[in-house]
Parts: sequence; C-alpha cells; structure tokens
Amino acid sequence: MKILSVDTSATAASVALSEEGKLIGETFINTSLTHSQTLIPMVEQLLSNTKTQIADIDAIAVNAGPGSFTGVRIGVAAVKGLAFANNIPCVSVSTLESMAYNFLSTDCIVCAVMDARCSQVYNALFEIKSGVVTRLCDDRALSLDDLKSELLSVDGRIIIAGDGTDITFKHIGDEIQNAEPAPVNLKYQRASSTALVAFEMINNGQTVSAQELMPVYLRLPQAQRELNKKLGGRTK
Repeated sequence: MKILSVDTSATAASVALSEEGKLIGETFINTSLTHSQTLIPMVEQLLSNTKTQIADIDAIAVNAGPGSFTGVRIGVAAVKGLAFANNIPCVSVSTLESMAYNFLSTDCIVCAVMDARCSQVYNALFEIKSGVVTRLCDDRALSLDDLKSELLSVDGRIIIAGDGTDITFKHIGDEIQNAEPAPVNLKYQRASSTALVAFEMINNGQTVSAQELMPVYLRLPQAQRELNKKLGGRTK
C-alpha cells in the first residue's frame, strides 16, 4: 500500500511517500513562502523523483489539525482535491499525534505543543514505550499556565516538541527538571511521521472520503472570535 502524506499545519511544510511502513521519499522545507505556493510543486516533484503516478497511490494522509488555520486549510483542501479527482481514500491525522511518532526509538513522554497565540498552545501528551505510542489525553487548546501545572505532576523523561517548544520552555523556566526540548531534527512535525500514523489507521479501517475530510481547528478562527465578541457569543 502506497501512502502520500502531507503536512502544512505550521510554518514548515513536508510531503512523503511510503509503502507498507517504509519511507520511499520525503521533501521538507521551512521557509517564508506560503504553502499555496510550495505544496503542489513539492507533491509533483516527489512523485516524479520516485517514478510514481497518482494512480499508484492507495491513500492520501494529511495532518488535518490543529495548527495554523491557513496552513491546515491549504493542506486539507489540496488533499481533498487530489483524492476526489482520483477516487483515493483519505486519512485525517492529528498533527500533535504525528509529532509523537518522531520519537519511536525513545522511551519518554512526548509533550507536543503548537503555538496557539494569546499565551495558549495546542497540546497533547503521548507515552512512548518500546516503540509503542499511547495517547494520554485528547488534543486540546490550553494556557501555558495550565500546561505547566500538569507537567509538574508527570514522572519520567518529558520531551517537548513542536513550534511551541520555545515559548513553552520560556514559560516553565527551571521548574520542571525532567523536561527537555526536542533536538532540532525531531522538533517539527514531518509528513514521514504522518505516514506512520496513517499506516496504523488504515489497518484499523480509519479512512474517510474526500468529501468527509475536514480541518480540525480546536478553536474558532480569530476573525470569528472577534466577531462573536462583538455579538456577545462564543470566543473560544
């Protein structure tokens, strides 16, 4: 089974091609260019370099959120288009869960964090033991204060990963001695890790159609929050 995987959920973007859990190729960039400029050329180049036709793809996986509203929307829209045009099933992967799969060789607690602005992060915790990932909580948006309080009660080695690593470490200071930042080569979500999650999900029958694939934001977009604030409605 060949899986095309896509991540555009934050500043970095990546695409990967895998087969039966084996990585065939991956492209990763972290530039100021918008994903709408880079994503499709990256996919085309990857398929060309691996001598793969879109008809050879059995499933397309995407980090559907949480993350940047614009980034998530671009990735999901691109995957919906590719999948719909070619009648390919989709896999909706949690961006936070895909980060945990960067650390399969390390027994630890992965604290995946993405900057959600306003002193908040998108977060989930995962335990890695003997190469097996166990989710410890749902994906959520919470304050840095609440995350700090929770991490104080976590025993064992904690690795903090994601684009929210720096702001998280600045906030917790020296109070959590068992926490450490991820090394730079494992810090960000990558499409190759998205593929690992997707491979397990496909084996468990967890695919969706292109029509069913939707972004997972966790919070309302800022423009909607501002409008709701004026109208006295929901702001989170």
